[in-house]
Amino acid sequence: MTNHSDSIDPTDPIDEPAVTLRTPAELADALPYLLGFRPENSVVLIALQGPRGRFGGRVRLGIPERAEDWPAVAEQLAQCLMSGCERRSVRPDGVVAFLCQEPGGSAGDTSGLSGRQVMERLRPLAQTLRTACGDLDIPVLEAVCVSDGRFWTYCCPDQRCCPADGTPLPPAGTSVLAAATAYAGRQVGPDQGKLRARLKPWRTAAAAAQESALHAAAVALVPRILDEGGHDEVAEETLDLARRLMARLAAAPPKPDLLDADLQDDELLAHDEAAAVILGLQDRTTRDRAAEWMEGQEARSALRLWRALARRCVGPFYEHAAAPLTLAGWVAWSLGDLIEGQEALTMALAADPHYTFALLLYPVCGADDDPEPIRRILRGERAQREPESAVAEGASTTDDASQHLGAVDHLSPAVSAAASVPTGSSRPVGPDVGFGADAGAGAGAPTEPEARTDTDIGSAPRGHRRRSRPSARTTRPSGGAGTGPRNRRPAVRRDTRSDQ
Repeated sequence: MTNHSDSIDPTDPIDEPAVTLRTPAELADALPYLLGFRPENSVVLIALQGPRGRFGGRVRLGIPERAEDWPAVAEQLAQCLMSGCERRSVRPDGVVAFLCQEPGGSAGDTSGLSGRQVMERLRPLAQTLRTACGDLDIPVLEAVCVSDGRFWTYCCPDQRCCPADGTPLPPAGTSVLAAATAYAGRQVGPDQGKLRARLKPWRTAAAAAQESALHAAAVALVPRILDEGGHDEVAEETLDLARRLMARLAAAPPKPDLLDADLQDDELLAHDEAAAVILGLQDRTTRDRAAEWMEGQEARSALRLWRALARRCVGPFYEHAAAPLTLAGWVAWSLGDLIEGQEALTMALAADPHYTFALLLYPVCGADDDPEPIRRILRGERAQREPESAVAEGASTTDDASQHLGAVDHLSPAVSAAASVPTGSSRPVGPDVGFGADAGAGAGAPTEPEARTDTDIGSAPRGHRRRSRPSARTTRPSGGAGTGPRNRRPAVRRDTRSDQ
């Protein structure tokens, strides 16, 4: 068995006690505490720094389905980890690699496989990762596979300490690191599957009614948005309706259980209301103004609305989820929830790999950069348009924010043409739902996709092009809210719900 003396301080302050991890079992148990959630179908690289092997930057990416993609992904991950560490002026002295995949997972054909078979299937990926890191003069000191409640190490051939059938993972919450994390006041967030479930489209009978409402909204709104005279009118209608929906959500405090909270929010929105906001957000300028709802109670209500709208992008309107998912990722990140921010942005790029706003936010959120420079830009934009809404001391002009952004490596304001930032190697790999760079660096792409214009509205559904103009509603319309969302998902508890 490979022994390590890898010290980690879960809370970073130097006066906190360090926890030393010496075995693959301790490393496997530590992974959820290092990331803040339990990864699924993921390859994770974590840098070790200094003579004591302190954990540093980390990157995560979904395991590609095709084995022929593994070399490019391994090279990309190694480069991302290196560049992320170098931005902090600390070169990694070693790497610990984790491969996490359950039997029956989404990457490749793993249905019917045992945990051991999954481990053997991923062995070439582990070797490719070791080669890619070695090419950068970063040794992989340990490579661990976690599957089916067990773990294996690819670095120790001695079956006396590392049996071929793997070693059971210790019970959750029983390790020294778990105790130290709890003592520090930190908790491991929900599994990736549970995070995604809050943002995934409906898959039950209610989805049909929502899809019909989306078709009707596309027929009514898209011609108006594309018409020079109707664009501004639709933008104001969209933002006004979104504000009313946020006020409605704010008046209903969220329930403690995540599933119950989402169901409650779903019942508070009518199908045609949701459809109108979803279609309106496909316009870039309207979406950018909605991104200004990023702080305080306003942001909490907005996040609930963006989650609910993402769940309603059903059927052929799945690509339209890129807008509410990106807004959800941005607001979650702005509120300090880095994990949900990363997951939502990952899903936004799965819905539309060329969605510019998500492409710009994705690498800086993945690198755990400070969102404050972007908030300053948005405050400045709002202050110029709505002086009464500006925070007198905190608001800055776009030019001031852009100067500040110039001092932050590759940070993009996403909504300001004044700050031009290259995205190049900071784009994620392909449209896989599983991809993501989590706390060390943005994941780069081996190819450079052509950017899609954010104003490409209604491209998926093609309905009859009628120029009907729906009147703005000030009350909830009948036939939508409270009549379907309860049927959209099985009535099971959140902890037993399957990730579809």
